Amino acid sequence: MSEEYFEVPIRCTGIATVLLKKIEDEYKVLLLKRNSSVLRNVWCYIGGSIKEGEKAWEAAFREIKEETGITKLLLYTSNKFDQIYSPQDNYIYVAPVFVGFVEDHQDVKLNDEHSDYQWLSFEEAIETVTLPGNDEVLKSIEKHFVRRKPPKFLRVGD
Repeated sequence: MSEEYFEVPIRCTGIATVLLKKIEDEYKVLLLKRNSSVLRNVWCYIGGSIKEGEKAWEAAFREIKEETGITKLLLYTSNKFDQIYSPQDNYIYVAPVFVGFVEDHQDVKLNDEHSDYQWLSFEEAIETVTLPGNDEVLKSIEKHFVRRKPPKFLRVGD
């Protein structure tokens, strides 16, 4: 008698992006305070959906521009992923995380998805992010993109 097993589906329909900016000789992390019905008042980095025909890195550039107004940056894939299990719908959501190095002179102009933003040290950002797992992503980015020079092969969008 054989047992049948059910696979929990994995969905990758979105991206996440951590923006970094050098302020007073220290890289700071941009965190945004959500103003939407989902995750209201949660502090997180940029996230959004991938539109039909877009590559994930193209969605990252679009979401950065839509959510912050920032257009001048170097973008890398971090080789990390946000993942969340939905108990209501029984699926695992996975999103590739990108890292963007923002040019100095650009200011943040929030859209209506967010009510506030902060540029924080990695230590402050790790303590502030709300979603479990975001802290581990930030620790990895600090190690591989700030303490070390990011490898050229991870650069996207040239």
